[in-house]
Amino acid sequence: MNKTICFHFNVHQPLRLKTYRFFNMGKDHNYLDMSANRAVVQRVAADCYLPMNNLLLEMIEQYQGAFKVSFSISGLAVEQLKHYAPEALESFKQLAATGCVEFVAGSYCHSLSSLVEGKEFEQEVKAEVAMIKKEFGQTPTTFANTELIYSDAIGDRVAAMGFKAMVTEGAKHVLGWKSADYIYANALNQKLRIALRNYKLSDDISLNFGGGAINADLFMEWLGATNGEVVNHVMGYDTFGERQKASTGIFDFMKALVGKVVAAEGMEFATVGEAAAAHQPIGVLHCPHPMSWADEERDITAWLGNELQNEAFSKLYDMQSNVNKLGSDDFNYVWNFMKASDNFYYMATKWFSDGDAQHYVNPYDSSYAAFINYMNVLSDCQIEVEKALEEKKAAKKKTTKTA
Repeated sequence: MNKTICFHFNVHQPLRLKTYRFFNMGKDHNYLDMSANRAVVQRVAADCYLPMNNLLLEMIEQYQGAFKVSFSISGLAVEQLKHYAPEALESFKQLAATGCVEFVAGSYCHSLSSLVEGKEFEQEVKAEVAMIKKEFGQTPTTFANTELIYSDAIGDRVAAMGFKAMVTEGAKHVLGWKSADYIYANALNQKLRIALRNYKLSDDISLNFGGGAINADLFMEWLGATNGEVVNHVMGYDTFGERQKASTGIFDFMKALVGKVVAAEGMEFATVGEAAAAHQPIGVLHCPHPMSWADEERDITAWLGNELQNEAFSKLYDMQSNVNKLGSDDFNYVWNFMKASDNFYYMATKWFSDGDAQHYVNPYDSSYAAFINYMNVLSDCQIEVEKALEEKKAAKKKTTKTA
């Protein structure tokens, strides 16, 4: 059987909060930095989404279906593309129409809801599936959680929602001596197939490409040296043109690499879902504790590793019941962007081995500044939610008396 090569790109744009001070509370309920959101999305669309989508479309047409890729795209990213870069969203739709591009489901808000009990996670996934069906005409059967967070229990929940495959990190502390370049099965529901990220080759493109040391011929040698059946390259899509600028030759590298893989004997491209379906699991993946693709530890401490993060996270999800009771589109909108994992990442205090790349996306000067800004917004939102609930109860009581 041929060695299957998969490229899986993650597209996400958080809604960035404006500087929101204590004195704004009770007066200002507009929490977003709209100019920053517009500027970032339009810049990334111009530097990454549009040129890279055009390149992918060109290669799909050139190789007549022999080249395939998978995408994860958050609902928050799609919402912003609609407003600020509709031409980029249209280019994603053109890719979907080729039949060579798989859209993988995830958390609509790019949240950490899979770590919380209750139905919030399932509701977010349902919203993401509906969005993918509406925008791209696909019903996803593959799932990739926020930041590739995975555990046996999370995989079981994903399987219960009807997904056939899930993508996560090929973490050494979970795999031990085993290779990431095979398909595995979930420990609690072995019907769910697990595709693992080859972090070495993925990071060579996303983090280590600049400087000219890596080219398509060398990368083909590395691919040939892998001893498994499926090699999954999973990375942020902004690798192309944003993190690794066009001047590094990243687009030319990708074009050359695809051509060499297509021409090579014993190699083929597939979407992640196709690869998971085509290859039998070689064993069960045991992962009792949540892992992710972040830093050397490959755990969740990038988002929930200190007191600031845990306090903010607890306070956020304490609001969940009241937000659900209101059923308000306005409050649901705020609830969604406040859940994004980025908000908690900005509060991280640990040292990252890939610190330069991580710092790139952090708009705050310190973890404490991120925490204070977030908590000011959250506190004001909580007050408004409670006020709206009281008004709703009073209106219902008045209606009952009138009747």
